[in-house]
Amino acid sequence: MRAPGEPVPHTSSMTYSHAGTPPTATRLIGDSAAMAAVRSLMAKVATSETASVLILGQSGTGKELVARGIHDLSRRAGRPFVPVNCGAIPGELLESELFGHEKGAFTGALTRRRGRFELADGGTLFLDEIGDMPLAMQVKLLRVLQDRSFERVGGTQTLTSDVRIIAATHRDIEGRISDGLFREDLFYRLNVFPIQMPALCERLEDVPQLIRHFQSQLAEPAEFTPAALAALQTYDWPGNVRELGNLVERMGIMQPGHQVQLRDLPERYLQGQPPAHLVSAQGPAPEPCDDATLAGSGVPMLPAEGANLKDYLASIEIALVQQALQRTNGIVAHSAELLGLRRTTLVEKIKKYGIDLDTIG
Repeated sequence: MRAPGEPVPHTSSMTYSHAGTPPTATRLIGDSAAMAAVRSLMAKVATSETASVLILGQSGTGKELVARGIHDLSRRAGRPFVPVNCGAIPGELLESELFGHEKGAFTGALTRRRGRFELADGGTLFLDEIGDMPLAMQVKLLRVLQDRSFERVGGTQTLTSDVRIIAATHRDIEGRISDGLFREDLFYRLNVFPIQMPALCERLEDVPQLIRHFQSQLAEPAEFTPAALAALQTYDWPGNVRELGNLVERMGIMQPGHQVQLRDLPERYLQGQPPAHLVSAQGPAPEPCDDATLAGSGVPMLPAEGANLKDYLASIEIALVQQALQRTNGIVAHSAELLGLRRTTLVEKIKKYGIDLDTIG
């Protein structure tokens, strides 16, 4: 660590990054439009060496992977990437963890210890779960971000650290500001360049590619039949990519080298699938139908000029969501039950289609 005005020493002895591995940005899995947008933002902010980044998103969406990717794409790539989970360290220890301490600063401080700001000097400091940081520490962090200087606990020498701050949280930060749990001035200091991570339910088209990625990490992965794969692409994935990875690993343990049929999936992944007494997932394919048969079946007819299937299905989904909301007087939880969805999934669909709940009823 250096005092103000002292040049940055160039050494890789404290590098936390995965040396010798490909840039993390190339390990982000998924070709969906949502992930393309994330990659684009990563590339743009990587050109800045100082702008703070705030990554928002649910647990399991890959926030740390994005943070590492930004570091790897930047000119700081050869310097340390130092992560710290602000929610996993007790508040009374977090100050020492971030800023270090001098020998004798407190009971048990037998030697001088460098903090994460010192270890990250010249590189990137990743503050994960920043939304869980105690208010007292938020004040001290704000001062460091403003002045780029600090003292070790129990020390008097002012030190500086040339770090790029990337923070992440799954919390509703603006809600926590309203509740008095997060400082508004710290939020604005961190929120120079926000990146919103999409939930897996918002990029279900990436599920097959993610499964192949997780299978490649297993010695004898299980293969998923088309029916099982289709079921996984209708599930809302509250645990996001982490949950999908756990499922692939579990199936590989249960059925190494074998096929996973629809009936083999845990029941929670079968939401939205036809009941077993109505259709057998492993049974023969349905008989083909001609136009005359379909005309009397109530199934919508394909226009002679054809149709965009994705848009057509979306219009049907919008109509069903609106009908469910009208039938329940706009109560989302009851509407979700009618549609066989989780409440969170229905909320996402309402946002996606811009349905105004105030007009329902």
